Amino acid sequence: MVLPKHEGTDIYHALYLPTDWKKGETYPVILEYAGNKWKDSQGTVDECDLGYGISGGKGVIWICLPFVDKKNGKNAANWWGDVEATVDYCKQTVRQVCAEYGGDSSNLFIAGFSRGAIACNYIGLHDDEIASLWRGFICHSHYDGVRKWGYAGSDREAATIRIKRLKGRPQFISQEGSIGETRQYLEQALPEGNLTFQALPFHDHTDTWVLRDIPERKVIRDWFNQVLKEKGQQEN
Repeated sequence: MVLPKHEGTDIYHALYLPTDWKKGETYPVILEYAGNKWKDSQGTVDECDLGYGISGGKGVIWICLPFVDKKNGKNAANWWGDVEATVDYCKQTVRQVCAEYGGDSSNLFIAGFSRGAIACNYIGLHDDEIASLWRGFICHSHYDGVRKWGYAGSDREAATIRIKRLKGRPQFISQEGSIGETRQYLEQALPEGNLTFQALPFHDHTDTWVLRDIPERKVIRDWFNQVLKEKGQQEN
């Protein structure tokens, strides 16, 4: 999919409509960011897995978003491209999916793996407007503020400003091997946070674990459904 603003460029996103999609009905939406180009990964929207693994392809619209390299007119394979353009692309895509495909604006989830996990806060909490969109956050393997990277604003002081925009909304935070470093960071940075931690029993740096029939996948699916259920209970 290409937004009208970016027609004629190589900037695009991927849209998956669930197998039970019907025009006129509304659906929760998972908007996902991919990891960096690394080893066998090309850092593209085509390589996302979390949204499909969590939803099983039913009942949820799934979108894989780009990091916008505005200067070169393409998706950035590493890090953020143009941060403001990336944030704007996300906001525009949310408006489009809600207007044209039945996305439920009150049930939007942001998800990501590796670079994408950091993006849940770095992009998803970039400003008050984009921060206000989200019902929940799914961050797999890395987390904004835990370590300093080679881009502006990766330090803990900047990450602390972003995380204040979370305002009690739930995050599911997972990591291969051990989740200890991220948990320790958040116990200090966000002691009252609505946070669920999940370590995975293997060391592969990948998001494909959600495609496996393992107990940890049931945990994240249960978490997702519980967040949706809590939203419904609040409305009743």
